[in-house]
Amino acid sequence: MEKIQNLSYLQRNQRSVVIHTDSKITLDAVANRRNHQNLLEQIRDAIRRLENDNWTIHFTWVKAHNDNYGNELADQLAKEAARGSETEIAYNKIPKSAVIRELKEEGDQGWQSEWDASTKGVITKSFFPTIRDRLSKILQMGIK
Repeated sequence: MEKIQNLSYLQRNQRSVVIHTDSKITLDAVANRRNHQNLLEQIRDAIRRLENDNWTIHFTWVKAHNDNYGNELADQLAKEAARGSETEIAYNKIPKSAVIRELKEEGDQGWQSEWDASTKGVITKSFFPTIRDRLSKILQMGIK
């Protein structure tokens, strides 16, 4: 009798869910523990919380645009949400890579302004009229 009660308890308290996605990139990113992007960490935290509450979570990949009703419906709902004028912001953090790229661009623009304003280095400017030209070349110094 005790085994039947234990089995009944497990059946009531152990839940499972299957999450289907057509994004292999997302599945790989969630599985990659070295990727610490904020949104991925939030997803992993949610998975851990569910697993601690006796949820079993399975992720599967489905081919996009392959007449899969659930996938087509999800795409349609995502498009409608994107078109909606009063959408709630679900994620507003800027990726570190975007900040680094923006700072680098600002630095390059400042350097270009100084380069353009300088009256020195006329010969060098003839080889590298823009900073981008200079940055695209690997210069080797001959040291003797």
